[in-house]
Amino acid sequence: MSVYVVGHKSPDTDSVTAAIAYAALMKAKGEDYVPAVAGKLNPESEMVLKQFGFATPETLTDATGKKIALVDHSDLAQAPDNLSAGEVVAIVDHHKIGDVTTNQPIFFCAMPVGCTGTVLKVLYDLEGVKVAPKVAGLMLAAILSDTVNFKSPTCTPADKKAVAELAAIAGVTDTDGLFMEMLKAKSAVAGVPPMELLHRDYKDFDMNGKKVGVGQLELATLDLVADMREALYGAMKEQKGSERHSVLLMLTDVIKEGTDLMVLSDDPALIEGAFGAKLTGNCMWIDGMMSRKKQTVPNLQKAFGC
Repeated sequence: MSVYVVGHKSPDTDSVTAAIAYAALMKAKGEDYVPAVAGKLNPESEMVLKQFGFATPETLTDATGKKIALVDHSDLAQAPDNLSAGEVVAIVDHHKIGDVTTNQPIFFCAMPVGCTGTVLKVLYDLEGVKVAPKVAGLMLAAILSDTVNFKSPTCTPADKKAVAELAAIAGVTDTDGLFMEMLKAKSAVAGVPPMELLHRDYKDFDMNGKKVGVGQLELATLDLVADMREALYGAMKEQKGSERHSVLLMLTDVIKEGTDLMVLSDDPALIEGAFGAKLTGNCMWIDGMMSRKKQTVPNLQKAFGC
């Protein structure tokens, strides 16, 4: 029975490429692992797959009756539907440990680094398996994306080491140029429906029994969404409905290295307190905020008493 390797809903480049890279590693060991995605690819991920000659993996949104290896997450809210009706056999991640549980021991590898691609490079090395050049290109792109070309506070020396080694394997001589091409694709927002933009990189979290959604758009300049803010806020209202306490959208300016945080919450003062900033309308600028994982979510967890 095949094992499906799948990342989180609203897949980003790390989630997509990690599924391919981990499936390739396990196939090299003689195991039947198949990469999959849990949702529609964003423009950056599409660009990366095309750049290195890969087709989009098959879509898997329901885990019923399937063996599953999770990459880039371990939270039920982000996993394929009906995960308990399947069998999780492995988790490879770089986030905090989530709420996925299993009835049997599994392979579990999580490291405090900037990207699942970095974790996978370590696993390839430990297994003595050579990374194929095209797969190395995917892993390289994922690390550049997740660490925002080393600008994110999530970036570690291990990420920089992996980038140097993977670039050599993939034959990429200009990693800055690759990142800028990815940023150009990521910044493509014109004509895209607001709800699709909100979900381009979106995750739900359980904050002490309250559901909180956090999306992020990484942009070359916030001018790209200057005329879209009202529509984006409307999408946030639709997303929040009655089941979520808060929905936040990080509009991250990669060049200025900060985030204009859009907030829709049952308790705006709590969100302000989480970040030590005041809302102007429905937004607040937070200088230096680049990472949802290391900056946004931990502050929210403290504020919600997690």
